[in-house]
Amino acid sequence: MKNYIDILPEVQQALAHNLPIVALESTIISHGMPYPQNVQTARKVEDIVREGGAVPATIGILNGRIKIGLTDDELELMGKSPDVIKVSRRDLPIIISKKMHGATTVATTMICAAIAGIKVFVTGGIGGVHKGAQETFDISADLMELAHTNVAVVCAGAKSILDIGLTLEYLETQGVPVLGFQTEDFPAFYTPTSGFKADYAMESEKEIAEAMKAKWDLGLQGGLVIGNPVPKEEAMDKHVIENAIEQALKEANTLGIKGKDSTPFLLGKIKELTGGDSLESNISLVMNNARVGSKIAVEYAKLNK
Repeated sequence: MKNYIDILPEVQQALAHNLPIVALESTIISHGMPYPQNVQTARKVEDIVREGGAVPATIGILNGRIKIGLTDDELELMGKSPDVIKVSRRDLPIIISKKMHGATTVATTMICAAIAGIKVFVTGGIGGVHKGAQETFDISADLMELAHTNVAVVCAGAKSILDIGLTLEYLETQGVPVLGFQTEDFPAFYTPTSGFKADYAMESEKEIAEAMKAKWDLGLQGGLVIGNPVPKEEAMDKHVIENAIEQALKEANTLGIKGKDSTPFLLGKIKELTGGDSLESNISLVMNNARVGSKIAVEYAKLNK
């Protein structure tokens, strides 16, 4: 395994001393927003994790090496380079063997975090079952990874471009607990509610950490989804975002955009249709997730001393 992975000294030290660590993905840097906003946001999220008492570990692939923690220069490269490929589970061995640059999705970040021994991962929103999946079978690899990989994922729910009801059904079938942080409702990325319920409302980070420990102590494989709603003052108007999503989906269908290209296209189109408001909401919710995720990591580390 050492032949493929480099762990940043700060992260290595935290692992050695059982200190709280929060994994962060890199797709949001390379494919989520434009430069330099992407790198500035990544650095700010890392700062928020540190302020919360945890060590940030942004995960990416550079020259075929899995990086558990990126330096400032590596963050810059990830944000600027046009050669960074969006990497999910199926792509990982190829990108490594070809010594290419890759940005990790939710699924791949979970894989790499689990290899390193990191139990808490903060992202924007998880992937899921796409609208029309009854015909296309377009289901994100994130969901299967949550079924098998022992990492808790703090998110603002599932991306609202998805069929959230079917996404939750899939997670239930795979035995993945879906928790609402201080809410009974499962959030919908840009908005605090989706019209669907989380499995359980959890009132504190400590409660969530205790559920994580109980799950894995019992040998129940797989992750947990922690739905942390976007702050109301940063949320999008439900009708505005729904109209933008509908338009974006129609255009993607017309252009024949499918698979792993669909999410970056849809998010970019929604940003255009909302005059940039969706991007501001996206940045706010990621930062809010980092605040909650760092506290969960702190509480989980306490339970395992």
